[in-house]
Amino acid sequence: MSAYLRGATASRSSAFSAGTKVLAASAGILLLASCAGSPSEEETDSGTGTGTPTTTSSDREADGVLTVGTILPQTGNLSFLGPPEFAGVDLAAQEISESDFEFDVEVLHRDSGDGDTDIATQSAGELIDLAADIVIGAASSGVSFTFIDQLVSAGVIQISPANTSPDFTTYEDDGWYWRTAPSDVLQGRVLGNLMVGDGAENVGIIYINDPYGIGLTENATTAIESAGGTVTAAVPYNTGDTQFASIVDEVLASGPDAIAVIAFAETSSIIPELVNTQGFAGSGVYLVDGNLSNTYEFAPGTLEGAKGTLPGNFASEDFRARLLEVDPALTDFSYSAESYDAVILSALAAAQGGSDDPTTIRDNLQSVSAEGTKCETFADCLALINDGEDIDYDGPSGPITFDENGDPTEAYIGIYQYGADNQYAPLNAEFGSLAE
Repeated sequence: MSAYLRGATASRSSAFSAGTKVLAASAGILLLASCAGSPSEEETDSGTGTGTPTTTSSDREADGVLTVGTILPQTGNLSFLGPPEFAGVDLAAQEISESDFEFDVEVLHRDSGDGDTDIATQSAGELIDLAADIVIGAASSGVSFTFIDQLVSAGVIQISPANTSPDFTTYEDDGWYWRTAPSDVLQGRVLGNLMVGDGAENVGIIYINDPYGIGLTENATTAIESAGGTVTAAVPYNTGDTQFASIVDEVLASGPDAIAVIAFAETSSIIPELVNTQGFAGSGVYLVDGNLSNTYEFAPGTLEGAKGTLPGNFASEDFRARLLEVDPALTDFSYSAESYDAVILSALAAAQGGSDDPTTIRDNLQSVSAEGTKCETFADCLALINDGEDIDYDGPSGPITFDENGDPTEAYIGIYQYGADNQYAPLNAEFGSLAE
């Protein structure tokens, strides 16, 4: 089957360009628990044995094309996350097109912007009008909340590769919202345990005042206090802020041993204020997925010793090489695997259900992620489906295994450390369960 890409921005370096047809080449254990929200009493299962509670069906009919839209950051304070996420989507589309998948695949790239704009809602409207079956995005939890209802109302599946706000677990989305990144109930606890485990007794937090920053701060605080530490100050900032001296002063005045910076692009202003101006050691700084980047233009040694957490397992050399064939300019690989897996799972759900319409895909997503024969490539999983077997797809991001809320029930959280060159490298990955 063939795949097409439309609407990619010219600034994104990629082997795929807008309107170009994808040519076929012939392709530490940590156990945590969280109480997930349960469906409302009036919900019933209209699926195909997946256990996903749903009450509505999409009016979009099968047309022989799996149309995948993206609402991912080409601009805004998370734009550094865009390239690896786009590359993950494009790689999945290419590999699906090179298989025996019975449907064509079309990819429509759109920008998400950030929380200060309405770019994402406009992009959602465009993709709905273009009959997208699935939307991959957004990266920011706050941005996803601006358009999730549009997609739910239209009967379009949304799968975010990077939303981590715990609020999505109980959001009334009628089975249309999914994510391949784990809730910050997991990342927050890994972050908190990491800081205390490294010897920090008093922790300061600077965080972005949105659902992502609030949720991650709350869960990190729970972990820090449970491990015997104290959060001396947790100070928020708002999207669009450019001056951070007073925030940094307030946090440092509380006497922290370590500081977690839960932020986006604003990190490029916060770190120099914290480390260079105030003399706080880089080894006492902890970052998260929203700002773990190799693109900072800091003086050598600024981030040396700093650590960060990132949902997902370490990208293998093979997977990185495949991504670099798609986009040779990649320097970060954050959420590339989650983006890739979101598309692969969608296609497998269509194959299992025998249709490319959104309702069929939605009602088979949970099933292809759990309790069947294990498989790790699209081609192998598709062969099992064609042989009548139930499958359990495990991808480069990890085991996934969706629950009835569309959340992964288990995942890896990678832990990284910066060197003197301000580039981060993997230390280890913690595996955690979020089962009820």
